[in-house]
Formats: sequence, structure tokens, C-alpha cells
Amino acid sequence: MALLEAQARCADGSGHLARGVPPLQDAPSPIVGYLAGPTASGKSALAVELALRHGWAIISADSMQVYRGMEIGTGAIAPSEQRGVPHHLLGVADPRETFHAARFVTEARAAAAMEWESRGRRSLVCGGTGLWIEALREGLFEGPGRDESLREELRARIAAEGPEALHAELALVDPAIAATIRPRDAVRIIRALEVFRLTGRPLSEWYAEDQARRAALGPLPPLVVLDWPREELDRRINARVDQMMAAGWPEEARALDALALPEHSPARKALGYPELAAVARGERALPEVVEAIKLATRQYARSQMTWFRRRRDAVLVAAGYGVEERVEQQLLKST
Repeated sequence: MALLEAQARCADGSGHLARGVPPLQDAPSPIVGYLAGPTASGKSALAVELALRHGWAIISADSMQVYRGMEIGTGAIAPSEQRGVPHHLLGVADPRETFHAARFVTEARAAAAMEWESRGRRSLVCGGTGLWIEALREGLFEGPGRDESLREELRARIAAEGPEALHAELALVDPAIAATIRPRDAVRIIRALEVFRLTGRPLSEWYAEDQARRAALGPLPPLVVLDWPREELDRRINARVDQMMAAGWPEEARALDALALPEHSPARKALGYPELAAVARGERALPEVVEAIKLATRQYARSQMTWFRRRRDAVLVAAGYGVEERVEQQLLKST
């Protein structure tokens, strides 16, 4: 899993392993801490309650909520639910763009610095994209840049030969990384081969250096993760999908599909949108798709929790009665 996480940091679309920027942790830190959890865990509403209590701003760490026109299907907090609390990095990018982790780190740090320097207000980072939270909290590892011509060459080969052929090629030069990548995961296969072709070094070596760097980090802002019993979280997810459908998610998905997003666009593959676009084209039935989305969302939530449980110093807080006070206590420990 650790190798997969390192490889994911290299394949986030930024075109480089990262920008070699240390984590934002100088005292006094403008970031008070990180509130994370799976989809439908209630973290956005809880973040607003805590922000109102302490005068904080909120920085969203959600890799799909950054895109405009996807508010319903990504579960982005509505302006009316923000209750006057400043929110950053919601709906700031065109869905035809690729908003990668390195850009998130840059813009999140700028937002936190602005709130602190201009208003004396600290920020709470809230979201479910583990890669982005880790990048902001622990820093990004320096590595090679992207080579678009090389990427186009590899994409063309995948189109002609299939991703499995390139996966077999990757297994010859970096078996450790290849073992963590599904044979049809074209994006990560391309990035791993790109790194090897650009540097002559396998991605697993870059990973080992990143692990050493992270091990040397000092105390970090607290990372608090909401933890629901599986059955209750499943119920919440199912109910939220129904609410999203009633709120107009099918129409939102149809509008997104009409933009003809580039094949490599992350927004194109956002959970539920391709399936609902297929409904709009008459290719699938809506009831079937709704149940498929619920299942996929439940599976995604489990993968989110797997990620957070493996963070070295994440604090899991049982959701439910009294959660606000328990989360608040953890976030304020370092202040």
C-alpha cells in the first residue's frame, strides 16, 4: 500500500513527482489542523460549527469539489450551509482543466497565508482526498517534471497495444511499483514509465527517498478523521445519493457531459457522472445506475478510510453524539 501511495503522488496529473516544498508548519501556523473522513461522514457541517466557534476559515481538500458545475454530485457544501464562514478552493477550476495536487498545495497555502496575514484568522483544512491532505501537511517530494511528448507517445502505445502491454514493460524495469498498479491503470502506468524514461531510475527509488524525508519530519498539525460504523456510513451514503438525485444530479451530469471533456480530465471520471451521462444518452436505466452509484460510493468510502487509517499519526474519532467536542479537543491540542 505504501508503494501505491507513493506512486499515486507521482500520478496526480501534476507532471512531476512534486515541487520540493516543505510542509507548512512554521509557528504560528496559519493552519490549525485537518479534519478528514469518508464521503457522507458529515465533516463539512462539523467544520462549519468549529469554524464559527473559533473564528476559523475553511480550506476544502476535495479533488472534485474544486471544479465548477459539479456541486451536486460531489457533495460540495452549499453557500447557504456555509453560514458566513469563508471557504476556499470550492468551484475554482474549469472541469476541462487538470487541478493537481501541486496546484492544490500552492493555492491552499496562499489562502491560509491570506487569512492569517490579512485577517488574523487561522484555517481548518477539511476534505476527503487523502493525497491532497498529505501533500499539504507533509510536503511534496522533489522530482522530475513532465514530458508531454513522451506522455503522448505512451498514450498512443496504450491505444495501439493496450495498457497490459505497457504494464508488462513496467514490470521489467520496476517490478515493485508494477505490483501496486492494476494492469489497466493507464494513468499510473504512464507516469511510472515516464519517470523511468526521464531519470533512468525506477519510481520505487524515488519512493524510498520520499519515505526517508517524511520520516524526518517533526510534529505536524493534527489530522483528525471521522470514523463511522460501516452500517451507519452505508445508510448515510445511500440517503445522500437519493438526495443528490432529487437535487438535480442527473441534469448536472448531462451538462458536464455536453462539455466534451478531454479524455485525461479528472472531472470526466468523477464518481457517478459517466454513469448518469449514459442515462441521459439512453444507454442505461436510471434505477440501475442509482444503485450502482450507491455501491461505488460505499466502496470509495472504504478506500478513503483505509488510506486515513494508515496515516502515521491520524487520530480517529468516533462519529455520533459529542463528536464536535471530541474533534475540537484533538484539533486544539497543538495550539
